[in-house]
Amino acid sequence: MAFLGGLNEVGKNITLVECQGDMFLLDCGMAFPDDDMLGVDLVLPDFTLVEKYADRIQGIVLTHGHEDHIGGLPYLLKKVNLPLYGTPLTLGLVKGKLKEHGLLNKVKMNVVHPGDTIRFGCMAVELIHVNHSIPDAVGLAIHSPAGTVVHTGDFKIDCTPEWGEMIDLGRFAQLGKEGVLALLSDSTNAERPGFTKTEQMIANSFEAMFQRAEHKRIIIATFASNVSRVQQIIDCAVKYDRKVALSGRSMVNVMSIGVEMGYLHVPDGVMIDIDLIKKYPKDKIVLITTGSQGEPMSALSRMAYADHRKVEVGPDDFIIISARPIPGNEKSVGNVIDELMKRGCEVEYGSMYEVHVSGHACQEELKLMQGIVKPKYFIPVHGEQKMLHQHAALAYSMGMNRQNVCIADIGDVIELSEDHMRHLPKAVPAGNVLVDGLGVGDVGSIVLRDRKHLAEDGLIVVVCTIASETGHVVSGPDVVSRGFVYVRESERLMDDAKDLVYTVLEQCADNGIHDWGTLKTNIKDSLSHLLYDRTRRSPMILPIIMEV
Repeated sequence: MAFLGGLNEVGKNITLVECQGDMFLLDCGMAFPDDDMLGVDLVLPDFTLVEKYADRIQGIVLTHGHEDHIGGLPYLLKKVNLPLYGTPLTLGLVKGKLKEHGLLNKVKMNVVHPGDTIRFGCMAVELIHVNHSIPDAVGLAIHSPAGTVVHTGDFKIDCTPEWGEMIDLGRFAQLGKEGVLALLSDSTNAERPGFTKTEQMIANSFEAMFQRAEHKRIIIATFASNVSRVQQIIDCAVKYDRKVALSGRSMVNVMSIGVEMGYLHVPDGVMIDIDLIKKYPKDKIVLITTGSQGEPMSALSRMAYADHRKVEVGPDDFIIISARPIPGNEKSVGNVIDELMKRGCEVEYGSMYEVHVSGHACQEELKLMQGIVKPKYFIPVHGEQKMLHQHAALAYSMGMNRQNVCIADIGDVIELSEDHMRHLPKAVPAGNVLVDGLGVGDVGSIVLRDRKHLAEDGLIVVVCTIASETGHVVSGPDVVSRGFVYVRESERLMDDAKDLVYTVLEQCADNGIHDWGTLKTNIKDSLSHLLYDRTRRSPMILPIIMEV
């Protein structure tokens, strides 16, 4: 197994599985950029290894339809065309993505269901129903000559799920009795004690809040992919005689797929277009929106900053944020909540009522999975380093031998056989490929370093013209500053900078130095010393020299 993503990070899940030359991919996700990835839209796995073995990879198995498991597919499928295997809703969401990227009729999509087995040469991949925060999620049992490897996918144990049946614990236990070589298990909530609460709690909370907000418009922000959460909101809206409108492109896309495929049941006349909300009294409207993570361009953020074309929020609005901030997003979410409160909105974000439950297993469920699967070897997956270590600690507490637990990193290749599990010494290419606008991979560490430099210290552009024969200054130098100092208040500094550049160029001319590289280096070095001495700042210096 080669881990190309999803370890030591949350998101970007992708694993290459190989047995006796037969290969398949498990998931192909993306991640959202960190704060230091300035201007980057999204982060993809490195597909170098996949492209290298494209002719041996027989397909991509998808566990569920979240972005961190399917978001990278369009970018991979543009490079290598591989058949997809997924449950109906998962492939429905993939279809929408491929359509946007012009790939819809070029990729073979195979609909599979829990209980089905997909054959990849000597491997038989069995799908097992699990609960998660999106319907149609599955775990896998990979049956191979070396033994059976169980991969939980993202899961929790919910005995009363909003959609579908509870997780098929019986099949996991049966596999455990038959003998499981290795377990790969979701570590996202490995630090949280107890059990993840059931989705049914949310329905009770929504009931209470709909009653509290009887004279106000209700706006609920949640993840677009949380189809069962949206169903609960629609059910409550029907009960309290409110119309439902959707805001946010991803919300509209996912909901239309959900309704079309029968995962969402919306009575006639309940759903209205967002353009029509002003025709109804505010206390007859529920608006379901994106933006639960405080994303700058999301619908809820635009409402908070009075930038939404169709919705203006104020004291008549009761806003529920039905999601927990992803680690790192707390500040963004807090800023959006503050702005909404400044506008007089009542905002509920989980302190008094249970308005969100996780889609991932907490410690007791993870231990239960360990206990029924009874693996010989254990590899915690899907989580940051501290989550993987905590999950490993749970395994040790249940008697697992430390030699049989492997905490891996992306790029690692793990070899499993009947009598050993070992790290292969040679890591494979794995890391981040950044997407910025239409460019994929053209923004790398050097470009990011320059962006950071520009963001922190600004830019100085020095323009001058020299004589081609003598090298003496003909006109200029002119100094242009952006993001460094306010020029009108720093005229003395700018004049000194011009004088210094003039002196440097004249000295070079006197010494017969005409090489542009040397001239630019001399200008940069001298000017950076002057500016640092006077301001303790190091702006990016860009000399532009012309010859006449």
